[in-house]
Amino acid sequence: MRSYLIIIMVSLGLYSCGDEVLPKPKGMLRLSYPTPKYIEVVSPCPYVFEKNEFSELQKAIRNKKCWYNLEYKKLKATLYISYYEVRNNLDALLRDAQNLTQEHVVKADGILQEPYADPKNKVYGMFYEVSGDAASQSQFYLTDSVTHFLVGSIYFKVKPNYDSILPAADYLRNDMRHLMESLRWKE
Repeated sequence: MRSYLIIIMVSLGLYSCGDEVLPKPKGMLRLSYPTPKYIEVVSPCPYVFEKNEFSELQKAIRNKKCWYNLEYKKLKATLYISYYEVRNNLDALLRDAQNLTQEHVVKADGILQEPYADPKNKVYGMFYEVSGDAASQSQFYLTDSVTHFLVGSIYFKVKPNYDSILPAADYLRNDMRHLMESLRWKE
């Protein structure tokens, strides 16, 4: 009986010797998000824009009439939208918006600035793409340079880890750009 087991083990050993053992490749998390469908936001504010149906519009602060949050609950993120009336303070508003982005320089690997201009609709501004472990991955401001000023920024409700949040940050960055491109001032 013992010789029979030895023959089986040797046979199995010879049979398996030709295969090269390879380590199992690392698996990558596959994240998928719904294809964006945009709808117009109707509000009493002096602006309109389109938002992703995937987000939920919420009033931000009770005493700030035109401040809103777009909540992305499944992504654990919020796009904060703040409106200011321009009253001979455009320079201060621009400086504050730029300083908000510069606060992330400490943790950011880089900040890409993209000017935005839609002369037909009198919408001008800047889009900021922040890379690295910064608290906010994307920010913008828009103005007509005379009456209206709008600021937006995305924050995640998790500790920033750029590699982990990158797919969600890219998805939200595209939504933010769509918001900017669809924004219109009410007359």
